Amino acid sequence: MPVLPGAEPYRHEGGEVGVLLCHGFTGSPQSLRPWAEYLAERGLTVSLPLLPGHGTRWEDMQLTGWQDWYAEVDRELRALRERCTRVFVAGLSMGGALALRLAAKHGGAVDGVVVVNPGNKVHGLAAHALPVVRHFVRSTKGIASDIAKEGSVELGYTRVPLHAAHSLRVFFRMLDGELPQVTQPLLLLHSPQDHVVPPADSARVLSRVSSTDVTEIVLEQSYHVATLDHDADRIFEESYAFMNRIAPSLGKEGTAVGG
Repeated sequence: MPVLPGAEPYRHEGGEVGVLLCHGFTGSPQSLRPWAEYLAERGLTVSLPLLPGHGTRWEDMQLTGWQDWYAEVDRELRALRERCTRVFVAGLSMGGALALRLAAKHGGAVDGVVVVNPGNKVHGLAAHALPVVRHFVRSTKGIASDIAKEGSVELGYTRVPLHAAHSLRVFFRMLDGELPQVTQPLLLLHSPQDHVVPPADSARVLSRVSSTDVTEIVLEQSYHVATLDHDADRIFEESYAFMNRIAPSLGKEGTAVGG
């Protein structure tokens, strides 16, 4: 299936500091493209992959699971490590969860983590029924475009495939047990008004990680897809300042490289 216009992966060859950006469940790189371009303009090497099963049609996602999505970002991280001396991982929603697992598994190969409204649990009464229901019901209503800013739209599926939702639930439960392995500096930004991932998920992440250098920022003006919302500029600026503090050589080389 052809990739939807706007959902293409994004890469930029910059300097010695790299960042891997991970998009969310049923979403696409479009939700993080402005963030990726902001960091690229400041000299970073940026990788924003399209996760398997995403960016085409929801039926394609039925054939994928968390192992496929994680394998993709794991590959991208390894490629960045070969290319860069310092590497950060970042993500929105499920992408935040993927970034946290990369940090837990790769240890010193990850210099810092930035997550926006990270998912930690599949919520709702139906979550417990997913193992069974997914065999009888193919999909449910989509979760894309939870954005407060008028006119801002997320490019995501209108349906959620239940096989994939079940796999996401398995992934979240596994990751919750791995969060204490996260020791890197952490910047966590979350929206108090989020209709997809409740603030309790961010609180859970903060309570489980072993990081000692932790910054929490509340995004008062935004809903779930905060990277396309009123607080987008703040996310971009705060993440860049966070990375610059940990890797002070940021942006001093590669700023003239075209993308």
